[in-house]
Amino acid sequence: MLLIGVDLAWGEGSPARPASTTGPATRARLANETGVCAMQPDGTIVDAGWTRGVDATAEWILRHTGAGAVIAVDAPLVVPNATGMRESEKQVGRAYGRWKVSCNATNQALPWLAGLRLRDLLDEHGVTVVAGTSPPADGARVAFECYPFTTLVGMSELGYDVERPRYKRLDRALPPAEARLARRAATDDLIGRLARLDAADPPVDLRSHPLTADLLESPTPLDGPGHKHREDLIDAVLCAWTASVWLRHGLDRTQVLGRDEPLDEAGRPATIVTPCRPTQRLL
Repeated sequence: MLLIGVDLAWGEGSPARPASTTGPATRARLANETGVCAMQPDGTIVDAGWTRGVDATAEWILRHTGAGAVIAVDAPLVVPNATGMRESEKQVGRAYGRWKVSCNATNQALPWLAGLRLRDLLDEHGVTVVAGTSPPADGARVAFECYPFTTLVGMSELGYDVERPRYKRLDRALPPAEARLARRAATDDLIGRLARLDAADPPVDLRSHPLTADLLESPTPLDGPGHKHREDLIDAVLCAWTASVWLRHGLDRTQVLGRDEPLDEAGRPATIVTPCRPTQRLL
């Protein structure tokens, strides 16, 4: 059994123009990397890195999904609404807004729907999108949508008791050079907190794989592309840990946002599984 984390590059394609097509525009989209991480329940990371394109990401996932695999994807997997915002996304803001965590709106009119194509590719090989309201059946291969920011503030082990870490975008209130230094400091601090999860329940052992161990051994790059490369791997680890938390603790330490939202035309749920503290629980 493996826990799979996927920080999917949302803009890699759309249902009308999937990322597997050829041509200059598609090759430009494929420059966006997807972070991937495969972890055992004991926290050992057995594989990690980056893929480019939805097809390559699906192939990587399927290489690691034997019986009982749980896949947590940071990207919309089910989008039943033609316009507006999904209820699960609204609930992220209600539950985690105090920690400065919110969601962008997702609907069928937007171009960044790579998660839907990934879902369909996985579905062809027997991976089922689940709501997250109950444990998986024995031997089933399941996937659900997650959101790493909710894991960061929802898991008390990481210590983000006041607000989310600022490890992604630059702080526009600071001069550019200072903003890059501040982002590096926030990222390296987050990596240090992740390193202490080797004794958590469930654990994560960054030192168990060369690429994740390198997060501890070298400082975060200041430049944008170098930082994004590292950020994608960090988020993939967070996604894999979210899968592990859900499998280990279920709804004792997670909640399912959007559980009452309408299903899509194939009967799939548009939910997001989010770790939570008691004060963040909506349901």
